[in-house]
Amino acid sequence: MTIEQRTTETVRIDPERLWDSLSKLGEIGAYLDDETGLIGVRRLALTDEDVAGRRLVLSWFADAGLEITLDRVGNVRARRPGLDDSLAPVVIGSHVDSVATAGRFDGCLGVLGGLEVVRTLNDHEVSTLRPIELAIWTEEEGCRFGTDMLGSAVAAGRITEAQARSLTDAGGISVGAELDRHGLVGPVAVPVTPPAHYLECHIEQGPILEAGGYEIGVVTGVQAILWHRLTIRGRAAHAGTTPDALRHSATLAAALVTVKLDEMVKSGQYGALLANVGRFDTAPNLVNIVASEAVITIDLRNPEEDAIQRASADLLAYCREVEQRTGVTIASEITAHTPPVQFYDEVMDEVEATANRFGLSNRRIMSGAGHDAGEMAAICPTGMVFVPGKYDGISHNPREYSTPKACADGINVLFQCAVSFANRS
Repeated sequence: MTIEQRTTETVRIDPERLWDSLSKLGEIGAYLDDETGLIGVRRLALTDEDVAGRRLVLSWFADAGLEITLDRVGNVRARRPGLDDSLAPVVIGSHVDSVATAGRFDGCLGVLGGLEVVRTLNDHEVSTLRPIELAIWTEEEGCRFGTDMLGSAVAAGRITEAQARSLTDAGGISVGAELDRHGLVGPVAVPVTPPAHYLECHIEQGPILEAGGYEIGVVTGVQAILWHRLTIRGRAAHAGTTPDALRHSATLAAALVTVKLDEMVKSGQYGALLANVGRFDTAPNLVNIVASEAVITIDLRNPEEDAIQRASADLLAYCREVEQRTGVTIASEITAHTPPVQFYDEVMDEVEATANRFGLSNRRIMSGAGHDAGEMAAICPTGMVFVPGKYDGISHNPREYSTPKACADGINVLFQCAVSFANRS
């Protein structure tokens, strides 16, 4: 054990400073949500709001004395030197982009928690053997450009820079164009050099920890994710004069697929399958015209790769049946796929031991949501710390809320783990 480790075992982060940072970042992209009546956050990736949020956080990174760099797809790395700066760093990261109906905590706790780790080390004038770097990953959510964990996937080598730059949003604007517009194309090459360890603290985004009374989640891995976009083409026709037998309704076909997904989930034939139809666009979208086109997006989740692949194959087979029944054509595109990820035992053990030392109740838990940590696990030892959320752990909703204590508990565990790994040669 190093001197730094002995002297930091009793060190705790500043919970009020962490909460203040979360609150200030939450003001950027804030909007009044009609459904909930609450103030939500809307910072879609590479929009002006997302970039404004980044700039605020980067100003805090600079104030903390960090050396800031950008890679070719806008990922941020902010470095605190180590005693041996030639050693690979410990990286702490997450994202500040959001979905269109977000709260203040998703991703932001991980980024600002990393900043709080650095601020606390600075407060106590503690050096670590290895450098510590903070990361902000580009387009984690995937809701604008259709591929989640985009920046970290490029950094880890699963997606190329060219593939990432070519992705477009619903308006035809490309990732590359937005990176160029905001001046976010940096000099650092991708894929990146693997770090020594990667750590991420995140809200659970589910009900398990809160329902069980657990204060910390020791994350074992991330379940598989597979996204489809179905483009269904029928034939526009008069809604009042076209007999049912002559209709080729794209919306009917889309509805049949949606109901089939629910039946597949409830059947139990695909294990712990979850499915969601998130986007449902029709054309010409008029009350008295049989729809000529529908575009729907499908999100499949499963802890088992075999089960998610069977579900995907069976869904596409059902689409062929729907074509025969309704006279439409259905084209399918896979827009995202990440296999299940297992995190590293040494990181899980460290998180668990730290939580136990602090007297924080904890349990091991698989993540139902995708995270940047899932990409980084392909290139280095990786792990995550979960904190519970109130209101059944709701997320992607302005109701999303983790208490100041829950946030501080998670970042205190993160701090100790980061220092421990940063002091290992």
